[in-house]
Amino acid sequence: MNKEDNFGRLLALLLITLCICLGLYYLPDRMFGQKIKKVDLLSDLRVKTQSLSMDLLRKQLEQPDTLEIDSVALRDSIIRSTGIDSAALALRDSLYNVMYSVQGADSLGTHIEDYSVGHIGLKRFFTALKKRDKLGRPVRVAFLGDSFIEGDIVVADLRSALQKEFGGRGVGFVPITSVAAQFRPTIEQRSEGWHTWSMLTDHEHGYTLSGMMFEPKKEEKVTVSLKTTNRYPELETASSLKFLYEQNTGTRMKLHYNGEPDTINEILPPTTTITQYVRKGNFTEATFSFTETEGFRALGVALEDNSGVVVDNYSLRGNSGMILNRLDSSRCQSLNEVRPYDLIILQYGLNVVSDSVLHYGWYDKRMVEAVRHVQACFPESDVLLLGVSDRSHQEDGEFETMPAVLAMLHTQRQIARKVGIPFWNTFGAMGGENSMVRFVENNWASKDYTHLSFRGGREIATALFNALLLEKEFYDEADKVVN
Repeated sequence: MNKEDNFGRLLALLLITLCICLGLYYLPDRMFGQKIKKVDLLSDLRVKTQSLSMDLLRKQLEQPDTLEIDSVALRDSIIRSTGIDSAALALRDSLYNVMYSVQGADSLGTHIEDYSVGHIGLKRFFTALKKRDKLGRPVRVAFLGDSFIEGDIVVADLRSALQKEFGGRGVGFVPITSVAAQFRPTIEQRSEGWHTWSMLTDHEHGYTLSGMMFEPKKEEKVTVSLKTTNRYPELETASSLKFLYEQNTGTRMKLHYNGEPDTINEILPPTTTITQYVRKGNFTEATFSFTETEGFRALGVALEDNSGVVVDNYSLRGNSGMILNRLDSSRCQSLNEVRPYDLIILQYGLNVVSDSVLHYGWYDKRMVEAVRHVQACFPESDVLLLGVSDRSHQEDGEFETMPAVLAMLHTQRQIARKVGIPFWNTFGAMGGENSMVRFVENNWASKDYTHLSFRGGREIATALFNALLLEKEFYDEADKVVN
């Protein structure tokens, strides 16, 4: 065999290999449900689209605010609604800037970015904390979110920190049942005989903050049982037991609690608005049983003190936050009469970010409407918007922050600016880019590189609690100077 034949065969082999490699590069992203890793011979030379996207998104986050807002109209509205004059608002603005010394965005999540005129976005909440001994009720916080806070992740540690600092006991509101009931460590819960309605799929009924409502199934035993846990010292007992329902004709209720031999029998009064049955004592467990339940609709049970701080977890898996514009105003008003909230925290966005989407103007528009509707439904409550947490995807075998996370973070900050409410940077508090990788390595997050473990939730809760305390210092100082 001559040398020319050998060279020709070698050249043919190289060409065939090159064609195979090129073919592997053009394979689809997935085959048979499995993700395919592409072969890219020029990967070291190619400028990655993701790198360009991340650079542009970083610059977007770092740019000074160019959003045009009618601050005069906002200021006039605040003066009318709060009674604070324009000079006091201007003085608060100046004091805020001096205290934090840095204008604009907070990349580390160490403090809350208050976009309200006069920086009064958390005034109701901090005023309630200051006067909590004279309120005649607990300072109440509603923490709304998606699966990120499911099972009381983040919320449990924030609740514990607030109760240690300002008093109060109890887990607060617990829905009749939920997908997290079996793995929520802050309360033991069992229920039987209920049909669940969710505002994610149901457009016929009206809903309030929990986004769920429960009806007894016909001809079945209808019960719900709760038992406290010692996961946190503040959860072991509570001085008040409450059952919340929104519709009733003549339901009979039996209540058995704390292992006592006696059973309490009640006929719940008829109602078409949110009502709560209240029992005072020292509670560790309770079982409610119901009969003659025609027309009965329930919401949940609450274990809490009537002083200090109560934090209710309103997690709803798959909720993007946009459905909040469908909250029923009259039901929210009824809820506010029996459970007035001083602060509503909104944690959303995780279910919206996608590798294929880097522009969230549509989400901006829908969420601005949703937040304003929440404000209209609960006019006596402050609203705090949390930015999206870090989330990673695999790029060339390595896990990295999804560019969409930075795009969503920018969008959420713009939402807070447009509505004029406080904003907190969860992404920054985690450590910024690629922080989810560190969380997974520390077992602070699951291997989906999206959801936190309870240990990771504690990190976020601690950072948020410290940010709230830092913000409280400003309000305490402002009260001395302005008043």
